[in-house]
Amino acid sequence: MRDAYQEQMAALNQTLGDMVDEVGVVMAQATQALLEGDLELAEKVISDHDAVAEKSAKAEDEAFQLLALQAPVAGDLRSIVSGFQLVAEIDRMGALALHVAKVARRRHPARVLPEEVAGYFEEMGRLAVELAHHARRVLENQDYHDALTLMDDDDAMDDLHRHLFTVMMDREWEHGVAAAVDVTLLGRYYERFADHAVLIARRVVFQATGKTPEQLLEAS
Repeated sequence: MRDAYQEQMAALNQTLGDMVDEVGVVMAQATQALLEGDLELAEKVISDHDAVAEKSAKAEDEAFQLLALQAPVAGDLRSIVSGFQLVAEIDRMGALALHVAKVARRRHPARVLPEEVAGYFEEMGRLAVELAHHARRVLENQDYHDALTLMDDDDAMDDLHRHLFTVMMDREWEHGVAAAVDVTLLGRYYERFADHAVLIARRVVFQATGKTPEQLLEAS
């Protein structure tokens, strides 16, 4: 029974890792559509979102089977409950990539981003993909030390998000309110994508140790 549980839990973590890696790819595509005004790619991200939702449902079903068939207690129950929460975090990441693609589609054929901020979003897209890949790694290896490292990796995203406001508040900003609204919303989407990657790391820490990152730091 214990071996069966371990195998099913490893399979669930593998599924979750594949999902978060996939939403990283989707965010890369959405970013490309945004930067290049690529309507076809934006439409692909939007139409492919149903497949992401189907994988979320499959992962939830795997977690329900573990809950129903393995009668978990203590640490095992903690891991399964964390699994449900992880599905929700990854699902939200996919939704944020979808929002980016929808902005690119809505403004087509115009480019959404003024030249002054395009480089910021290119870097934010790169960081988002990197965080998704890191999240996959910690889901698969369940290494809480690696998860704690991921939690520090979103500082660069936070810095870029803050710098965007500096650019928009500058007196030389001449692109109007609509562009400022788009940039504000898009910046928030990328920041929240990174935040959910960090929340995945937090849940892996709890799954592996039964403690929050703060409790681990206090004990060290």
